[in-house]
Amino acid sequence: MATLIHTLADHSDDVNCCAFSPSLLATCSLDKTVRIYSLNDFTELSYSPLKGHTYAVHCCCFSPSGHILASCSTDGTTMVWDTRGGQVLAVLGQPSGSPVRVCRFSPESTYLVSGAADGSVVLWNVQSLKMYRSGSVKDGSLVACAFSPNGNCFVTGSSWGDITVWDDTMRCLYNEKAHDLGVTCCDISSQPISDGEHGSRYFQMASCGQDNKVKVWLILFADSLGVELRYKCTLSGHSAPVLACAFSYDGQMLVSGSVDKCVIIYETNTGNILHTLSQHTRYVTTCVFAPCTALLATGSMDKTVNIWQFDSKQPCAGNTVENESEVAVQNWSEDDVSAWLCAQGLTDLVGLFKRNNIDGKELLHLTKESLTNELKIESLGLRSKILQKTEELRMKMVSASVAIPDEFLCPITRELMKEPVIAADGYSYEKEAMENWISNKRRSSPMTNLPLHSLMLTPNRTLKMAISRWLETQQKYGETT
Repeated sequence: MATLIHTLADHSDDVNCCAFSPSLLATCSLDKTVRIYSLNDFTELSYSPLKGHTYAVHCCCFSPSGHILASCSTDGTTMVWDTRGGQVLAVLGQPSGSPVRVCRFSPESTYLVSGAADGSVVLWNVQSLKMYRSGSVKDGSLVACAFSPNGNCFVTGSSWGDITVWDDTMRCLYNEKAHDLGVTCCDISSQPISDGEHGSRYFQMASCGQDNKVKVWLILFADSLGVELRYKCTLSGHSAPVLACAFSYDGQMLVSGSVDKCVIIYETNTGNILHTLSQHTRYVTTCVFAPCTALLATGSMDKTVNIWQFDSKQPCAGNTVENESEVAVQNWSEDDVSAWLCAQGLTDLVGLFKRNNIDGKELLHLTKESLTNELKIESLGLRSKILQKTEELRMKMVSASVAIPDEFLCPITRELMKEPVIAADGYSYEKEAMENWISNKRRSSPMTNLPLHSLMLTPNRTLKMAISRWLETQQKYGETT
């Protein structure tokens, strides 16, 4: 399950790119700045924002250690920053002066690639911060780049639609037309797979483009044979151009973001859609998984960055609160409550809750009146969100302590339903889950696989009341035991 835990809204214009290091998150924007946040609590670092580019910043990336950050801009430069203090280490000018659209570090931090609007690509030596090699594609702007896991090769994608594979001497090893209307992004999984025939260890590569498609490829980097690239499949789901894609660190998931304002997360092996996230209000321009924690960042032209968390024992990186199913919430300490607030995107309330000594027991007994009169929270929306999150917490406690009647579980998510609806097949589903099912252009029943003669969803008020009564019974029982 993917949960929205924090939203960053510090940029004053479109967010173009996000990047993770083991402990930091970087974002860049049309507003000419790069911003750096700590993954401990998503607070902005003291030296942020980084200012130095004179035009829009299109891309940013960390070195593997996280000690160096690169950013590139319409101003024709790639700037290299020290993330320990925010100092500028170098300003690398594209030889042609063309706007730089993409930059990437090699896995061993040996090289930094910068690709520009005129098709030029430069390989910089990271140690000396000098140009090592340069080249160019025949047509189009360079807008995408990804390194092979061993760092000996890298792939670029162009607005003309070509995928090109280069070695570390800037020799072109392979070229293929991948997307008819232009490539927008590409990524290579760091985890190898076997082709099942010859035992060769391939890596999966994803590319996306203006043709609304996400394509998955198998790529073999062989010292003696050069490079072999094989088309594997096309993933459907988006209804508009796809602007970003990225693999999770373990290679098990692939995420994409689109002009349709949606973020889709796929299971890599099967191509099945695991999650569809639709919280952004404008085009999704960037999406990236964190390397060491179960986090995903998505950025948009709505000027925000959303931070998502997947099921994990750690609700918020750097915090020590344990899984809600393992420790009774009423036994939480004040620090555990603080960590939970962080995980729910309520970090601003940590100080208030600590000043009022809110531990797990107090958290579960919060009411609209206590939030208003005792904690002095004036915002109706904020009070409603806190009450909603605490109610979800109570439901999780019930779920962990007692078997839920099967008829109360959504057939799609297998979670306790909050807003059950009846579909045309006669079965009841969680409203959001069924709407997502239909929005992904599925016109068949999740239960019978037969066509749905109507897409109308009718609230199942009887079932909702039965679930509410059952929850009340379980909560009363829990209070007396």
